[in-house]
Amino acid sequence: QTVRWHIELQPWASPTPSLNYEALRFLKYISTSQISCEHMNLSSLKGESETTKKPWSICLDERFSLIHRIRSKQCRLYSLGLGSDDNQFEISMANSGCEVHRFDPSIKSAHIHEGQHLWYHRLSIDWRDPNPAIAPHKLHSNTKKLGTILNEFGHQKIDVLKADVESAEWKILENLILEDVVEQIGQLVIEVHIHWPGFEVSGNDSTVVRYWYSLLRELELKDFRLFHTYKDLSKPQMFLKKEAFNASSCYTLSWVNTRWK
Repeated sequence: QTVRWHIELQPWASPTPSLNYEALRFLKYISTSQISCEHMNLSSLKGESETTKKPWSICLDERFSLIHRIRSKQCRLYSLGLGSDDNQFEISMANSGCEVHRFDPSIKSAHIHEGQHLWYHRLSIDWRDPNPAIAPHKLHSNTKKLGTILNEFGHQKIDVLKADVESAEWKILENLILEDVVEQIGQLVIEVHIHWPGFEVSGNDSTVVRYWYSLLRELELKDFRLFHTYKDLSKPQMFLKKEAFNASSCYTLSWVNTRWK
């Protein structure tokens, strides 16, 4: 199998590149469910204030594997985050018998085992592994690709990958797609930030939005289907630094891998 170095970009949304057309296509895409899910654990989670509640929605319909793996106490959740106190979702998944690994570079110890099923790791998930030529003590934190961590932990599959990585999500998602790691994931719940292009995403505005859209279409080509979108109205209404398109700067998207029956 040949290694892919870049994703296939979708055709432009209009005959000539236009931010307006790209944005409208992208926003319609992330706001339209592709598959219905009747049973979602919308137990809303308290954020910093009482008003912000983020539903990390997973699909518990019988036709997908997750509910069965939870019942048989075989499910595994990977949670990627940065110093957030909002870990209620992880705790509730651990309480339901899932093996939960939270990766957060801000914790004090290298590994913390809390309760029977919950581990915290002082690791940051990146879209590349550290350069071996750079001395480890010069690196800001211990960063690795998700595929590398799966190999090191001896894990073949992740039932749920939850990611809130403050604008690193686009490059991380690109890496998961290019290295086929995404096929080892049953459900993907990811917060996307659209107030700026994201880390190391370059190009003019219309090029950036076309890239975002193309990435999500790649998920669809891998048989992922979007079943829930949460538009965070507590965040600034910004789209690439503009107050335009009636967009929030932050959306939580929930995808299910329909190959995982």
